[in-house]
Amino acid sequence: MRTKDSRAVLRGLGHSNVPRLPGELDHTLEMPFVITAVQRALSTAIPVIWNSDQGSHFTSPHYLQLLREAHVQISMDSKGRALDNIFTERLWRTVKYEEVYLHDYTSPKEARQQLSSYFEFYNHQRLHQALDYRTPAEVYSTDTPIGLF
Repeated sequence: MRTKDSRAVLRGLGHSNVPRLPGELDHTLEMPFVITAVQRALSTAIPVIWNSDQGSHFTSPHYLQLLREAHVQISMDSKGRALDNIFTERLWRTVKYEEVYLHDYTSPKEARQQLSSYFEFYNHQRLHQALDYRTPAEVYSTDTPIGLF
């Protein structure tokens, strides 16, 4: 994502049933950033399945060890597996069209603040058709699996 003077990387981590993100923003996609994002997400909730692509960050021993220690089933995208992370892909589309493309952030700090506000709105106020017109926070707090409304 571009800001006025630089670029920033938004890395999202979501629950396997409900797309709720803590979201992490940084100007790089180096391992410390990825590990911090994973640790933050795992401190919020432990998903059943953790999906990622097969990039070097997501196949590193440190990254995989964090997931194994949390007893998370690891799923990695491969050719022909486009639907493995459909909730995350759909979320990124929404974030881009409802927030990122509508704003011209002047700095990574402003982008972080605006995205934090957006995720608060997305998780706690925005109603989702796929969630029977409830918020992700409502579904997550009641542990209602998607599709069983």
